[in-house]
Amino acid sequence: MLQLQYIKEHTEEIIERLKIKNVENVEERIAEIIRLDAERRALQQKADTVKAEQNAIAKEIGMLFKQGKRDEAEAKKARTADLKAQEKALDDQQAAVDADLNAKLISLPNAPHITVPRGKSEADNVVVAEFGSKPSLPDGALPHWELCAKYNIVDFELGNKITGAGFPVYKGKGARLQRALINFFLNEAAAAGYEEIMPPLMVNEASGLGTGQLPDKEGQMYAIPLDGFYMIPTAEVPITNLYRNVIVNPSQFPIRHVGYSECFRREAGSYGKDVRGLNRLHEFSKVEIVVIEHPDRSYDTLEVMKHHVGGLLDKLGLPYHILKLCGGDISFTSAMTFDFEVWSAAQQKWLEVSSVSNFETFQANRMKLRFKDTDGKTKLAHTLNGSALALPRIVAALLENNQTPDGIVMPECLRPYLGFDIID
Repeated sequence: MLQLQYIKEHTEEIIERLKIKNVENVEERIAEIIRLDAERRALQQKADTVKAEQNAIAKEIGMLFKQGKRDEAEAKKARTADLKAQEKALDDQQAAVDADLNAKLISLPNAPHITVPRGKSEADNVVVAEFGSKPSLPDGALPHWELCAKYNIVDFELGNKITGAGFPVYKGKGARLQRALINFFLNEAAAAGYEEIMPPLMVNEASGLGTGQLPDKEGQMYAIPLDGFYMIPTAEVPITNLYRNVIVNPSQFPIRHVGYSECFRREAGSYGKDVRGLNRLHEFSKVEIVVIEHPDRSYDTLEVMKHHVGGLLDKLGLPYHILKLCGGDISFTSAMTFDFEVWSAAQQKWLEVSSVSNFETFQANRMKLRFKDTDGKTKLAHTLNGSALALPRIVAALLENNQTPDGIVMPECLRPYLGFDIID
């Protein structure tokens, strides 16, 4: 969440940046936060005054009893009882204001970087780079869901039988392709200096709040109410929360982790939107990179992460472009995001396979992830993450783009992991 002190000291800047995200009634929301903070402080000051008077009276009562002035001491005790009642009332008022203030701060999205493009929707995202050439497919080329059936590598109906729509079953060479991609992505990240983490697939509410999935994306997460757990939508959540309530040593920066996990998303509201085949699933595999960084270097690190993701797509031989997301499409938690989309030749469309984001201090403030700077002051770190990569649409593009009359040719970089060169 945004830092209250920063909001108070840079009010106009925060308002302008939140307007890039098209936040409604932003002036009123910020004004209410500042008003509640002032009310909280005033109540605290009154409570401190009451406590100080109680302490002073307590000393007086002791002296009066020593002097044998029992009646005066009893009168003072009556005043103390009144002051305790006042203190309780002030504490209750302050607790209510604190809760209201915290709720309003938590519901406020991250302020985007001032360079984030203005826009209302994904149509206003800006293409900043494009790599590779779109392949020419042979006559009779098929979309990936038909290729999956033809070569018996992914069974959507069987997944529907076992669980439901959006939970495919990978078979034979399809299953081996999944495993090969996961190992390839993990090994590439390890070679780039990321420490591998195998996180839990369920997290508690505090973890969801820490990275900003709660309360913003509660409707998108699979919940387990009996235990108070949530199935993770991405490995970002458990890996970033490794550092919740931690003061890290600045000599550790950048702290770099990579983790593979299954990801679970309800995809509420996506009915009828690019749901064929592997385009949109409720459960899918993904390798995630997470970085904890010094604020002065986080945007340089963002570029390094983009380069890493682009390098994976280059090695896979997939044409792709990079989008800088506009204010209307950037997430609740992000300050800046770049999306990577690969070209799906049979579908004739771009498919998102990665988002690489800098959250600045937004997640760190929620998690109390801090470090002591060279000036000795405790400060909030910056958090970043990116998909490196999400498998379903990578697989869709690989199948479609590499299809030949003899079968689907696998990229050179995957063959050592696969044990075969072609799906036929």
